[in-house]
Amino acid sequence: MRAQLHTNLRPKSILFSTKTPKTLVPLSNISSLSNPISHSKPSSSSSPWFSILRTAIANTDLPLGKRAHALILTSGQCPDHFLINNLITMYAKCRSLAYARHLFDKSPERDLVTWNAILAAYAQSGRYLVENAQEALGIFRRLRESVVFTSRHTLASVLKLCLMSGRVWVSEAVHGYAVKIGLEWDVFVTSNLVNVYCKLRRVKEARALFDGMVERDVVLWNTMLKAYVEMGLKEEALALFSEFHRSGLGPDSVSVRCVLGGIRKVDSDEGKRHMEEVQAYAAKLGEFVTNVDDEAYPPSLCDPSTDSEVFLWNKTLSKYVRAGENWAAVECFRNMIRSKVGYDSVTLVIILSAIVGTNNLEVGKQIHVAALKSGLDSVLLVANRLINMYSKARCVQFAIEVFNHMKEVDLVSWNSMISCCAQSGSGEESVNLFIGLLRDGLRPDQFTIASILRACSSLQEGLHLSKQVHVHAIKTSIAADRFVSTALVDVYSRSGKMEEAEALLENKVKFNLASWNALMFGYIKSNDSHKALQLTRRIHNGGNSVDEITLATVAKATSCLVALVPGKQIHAHIIKTGYSKDLYVNSSILDMYIKCGDMGSAHTVFNDIPSPDDVAWTTLISGCLENGDEGRSVSIYRQMRQSGVPPDEYTLATLVKAASCLTALEQGKQIHADAIKLEYSSDPYVATSLVDMYAKCGNIEEAYRLFRRMDVGSIVLWNAMLVGLAQHGDAEEALNLFRVMKSRNIVPDRVTFIGVLSACSHSGLVSEAYEHFSSMQRDYDIEPEIEHYSCLVDALGRAGRVQEAEKLIASMPFEASASMYRALLGACRVQGDTETGKRVAEQLLAIEPSDSSAYVLISNMNAAANQWDAVNDARQMMKVNNVKKEPGFSWIDVKNKIHLFVVDDKSHPEADSIYDKLEDLMKWISEEGYVPDTEFVLADVEEEEKERALYYHSERLAIAYGLISTPSSAIIRVIKNLRVCGDCHNAIKYISKVSQREIVVRDANRFHRFKNGGCSCGDYW
Repeated sequence: MRAQLHTNLRPKSILFSTKTPKTLVPLSNISSLSNPISHSKPSSSSSPWFSILRTAIANTDLPLGKRAHALILTSGQCPDHFLINNLITMYAKCRSLAYARHLFDKSPERDLVTWNAILAAYAQSGRYLVENAQEALGIFRRLRESVVFTSRHTLASVLKLCLMSGRVWVSEAVHGYAVKIGLEWDVFVTSNLVNVYCKLRRVKEARALFDGMVERDVVLWNTMLKAYVEMGLKEEALALFSEFHRSGLGPDSVSVRCVLGGIRKVDSDEGKRHMEEVQAYAAKLGEFVTNVDDEAYPPSLCDPSTDSEVFLWNKTLSKYVRAGENWAAVECFRNMIRSKVGYDSVTLVIILSAIVGTNNLEVGKQIHVAALKSGLDSVLLVANRLINMYSKARCVQFAIEVFNHMKEVDLVSWNSMISCCAQSGSGEESVNLFIGLLRDGLRPDQFTIASILRACSSLQEGLHLSKQVHVHAIKTSIAADRFVSTALVDVYSRSGKMEEAEALLENKVKFNLASWNALMFGYIKSNDSHKALQLTRRIHNGGNSVDEITLATVAKATSCLVALVPGKQIHAHIIKTGYSKDLYVNSSILDMYIKCGDMGSAHTVFNDIPSPDDVAWTTLISGCLENGDEGRSVSIYRQMRQSGVPPDEYTLATLVKAASCLTALEQGKQIHADAIKLEYSSDPYVATSLVDMYAKCGNIEEAYRLFRRMDVGSIVLWNAMLVGLAQHGDAEEALNLFRVMKSRNIVPDRVTFIGVLSACSHSGLVSEAYEHFSSMQRDYDIEPEIEHYSCLVDALGRAGRVQEAEKLIASMPFEASASMYRALLGACRVQGDTETGKRVAEQLLAIEPSDSSAYVLISNMNAAANQWDAVNDARQMMKVNNVKKEPGFSWIDVKNKIHLFVVDDKSHPEADSIYDKLEDLMKWISEEGYVPDTEFVLADVEEEEKERALYYHSERLAIAYGLISTPSSAIIRVIKNLRVCGDCHNAIKYISKVSQREIVVRDANRFHRFKNGGCSCGDYW
């Protein structure tokens, strides 16, 4: 693709100037003319009179010019030929031919500028045209006899004099002279020759020159059109209009009025077809209605040769569209069909415009069918409108089919297709179309270049292609166009080439807000949001107005900086400038408050939005989740549904994540049901979130079922399933899934290996953990991070190899984390390794002196070893350092309500029933062989008290409540914030047996699935 584009554009280089444009020195006060001046001879443009003469010329101020001339003479200064030339030019512009001629005659030295100035003076004079023209042509003859070479500017004035003379032979003579000196095909000279021949009614000669020109602007096309119309050459005028339309420049309102105002009737079929094109194009420009309402509207459109009834219907349709009443226009078209009036290409052009306004693709397809049946789909303007309609509806394939079946295409067709593909993300297809346009010999305009630059920004090699397009824009003199320059700033900004983008902006003389907005967005994308704020200040200090895009972008900059104070200032400015009701701006301000953690202000902003859309709702829901208020995010979702705004896939994925954070399985199931109803359950983001939610809520079977139904190669989905299996302690299935993943050529990433190593850790597979740890670097070039080392340390600690784990920590290339030391300390406690535990505790407290778990684990280790003095010392240290122990608690979700329990909790409304049930359970499991393990009572009390203390741990209370409040077939799911103690783990195995219920407990480390007296962890946790 790069080579193809290079061949068609042939770029050389792009030079970015970082210099700012020079500004004109302010004109001095006119009164200063009476002040003494230096008698030294000035040099050219450095003369103090130059700026004054320029002002006189610009304002056509003859008195000012004369006063300056007089003071030059009285100052004693001897004016050089540069100053004389400017004086002649001043008198010429001020229509004072006599003074200009006098100066010319007195001029001792004459250069080409002098001759051009006096010829221009004659050409600009408005009196005695023929006499002045003859006199000026005599001067031109004298110029040719001199040794001074003429230029294109000379011939421009001379050709105007030829026109003033009214003599064709004079124009032909000047034409011959232009050929002789090699200026025949100079654009400037040829344009003037075409104009002269047209005005002198020599259309054949004008057309010959016109056809030979490489570059032709709209004015020149209109000149030729007018000549044909005035000569009564209707067929030629219509054919030229059609060619003009296909050229890519596009006729304007002057072109349309010229043709429709001058051609009353055409007889040939070809002429009628061209006339239909003009009428349809007029409707597109809006000239249709204005001319219909005008009494001088050309009778040709109401001629019996055309259907006047169709014309009147078209007039009504156009009025509806112009008024923005698009559905009324659609209904009018239906009535038109019912009335059996028929329709023409103009009708279809108008109604397709209305369809774009309604954004209703189905109705648009029906209009397309009507165009196919009538054969009007072959009309260029109709086909272009069909492409435009499908493009706006993001139906790229339909647009391509229309384009491929077109018998003729123009620049509008190409532009529509390039833009359509660019907007839909098909950048490569856009570039291929652009190459096709160049091969067709069409000249891209500013819309082509802007669209192809947008397409390039989405491609891997987009920067290289963009530079080629930039060169082409410079060569064709459209790089300064505001659409093109904005697209260039945008594409360089998105590519991280901020210096090039800045240079483009600095070189622009006229302020263009769109370009500044693009540069601001580039700064944000380049993680330089401070510069985005500085750019906003420059806009403000320059007195320039901003729009909603500016305000939304600068709000995003404050979000990225987490800068609440500047964010509030921007918010105040938004209110002041009247943008506070704009949905796009409000959404950005809402996001700013969320990122800054000010949820109170975020809710206030949201409540002030008149009609929040799905983006605003999703932003607020996501904000609640980000700021730890998952419960509120679910309640806001309910409000969203009640308001009638349908959620999208991002909303649902966010809500599923909230349910997983809350471990609220029932709410997660309800959101899953909504996803199925709204047909989003197969969306990769939603599906991944659902797999993760079911796994985290303890329903690993449902997570696996969902995963198997998905045919997605996304590594994120595979990671969610693999980590879920690891958390549930199913190492065999997790490692098998890892093998399947590799067999399908899905490359694992860092998260994958966290899941794999975690699975090995939970199942005591130390050697396998070492192998996968080595495989990361060896096979996949993934450098182990602290999370991977933590998994390996945890695996060693669980296996009782705490000294080896300690050595691994010491060998790491970075500092150990608190969580790593915490895991190893827990392993020391389980293994009863007090000495190693003390060393690890010291390391943990050095990192986090206020970490309560370090003190608790030290205390527990000493208590297990019956070292009660050391236990008291640890607890005393906690008091001295003001460290609070995190209380252990468990909760269960019953009927969408969370029920929380702590040890010996009697605050629950159904506490009596819960304790009665628990007493029964303790009796039943004792009969089954359960014996309390009092080693887990970390207090120096009697044995009987220890046994009673174990009975009322929080997880047992939660399970007892689950047994009395849920159906006998339901799985009981309990969450605990800390690691479940060994005695409770043993007791719950017995409870699952005597109650014949499946119980899932998620503690701080993993999931435990208790069933028929056993646990999924195999007593290894």
